[in-house]
Amino acid sequence: MQYKAETVDEYINQLPEERQVVLKKLRKLAGEKLPSGFQEALNYGMPGWVVPHTTYPDGYHCDPKLPLPFLSIASQKNFVAVYHMGIYSDPALLEWFTTEYPKHVKTKLDMGKSCIRFKKMETIPYDLLGELFSRMTVQDWVTKYENTFKK
Repeated sequence: MQYKAETVDEYINQLPEERQVVLKKLRKLAGEKLPSGFQEALNYGMPGWVVPHTTYPDGYHCDPKLPLPFLSIASQKNFVAVYHMGIYSDPALLEWFTTEYPKHVKTKLDMGKSCIRFKKMETIPYDLLGELFSRMTVQDWVTKYENTFKK
């Protein structure tokens, strides 16, 4: 679903109450657990955390005017999504996450390359996501990004 918003608060305030609670909790978790240097922004129409141009002037290779994206959260039609570029680009981090996930949630992991989907809000493993958020610094991400995507 595409929401019309110019700020993260506007995005969240448009959501149904059940989704507002979840997105606010994920936003707070990201603010607490992401290493310093990531900046909150409305990115690609959803709440996200990016490496700002002041830190990484090259920006995102798909559109260098945009800061380098790292983490996003979104309310989609049938699920809440967490988009984490670290699990997309780092096989060891993906392996860690997929191994840990069943220890926290009884339902099957539903994910794409960088997208973790939650259809049942009560199954979101906030503790596990918090640990995932904390595992990659800005410098780790920039290095991984340059080695993986900017060849």
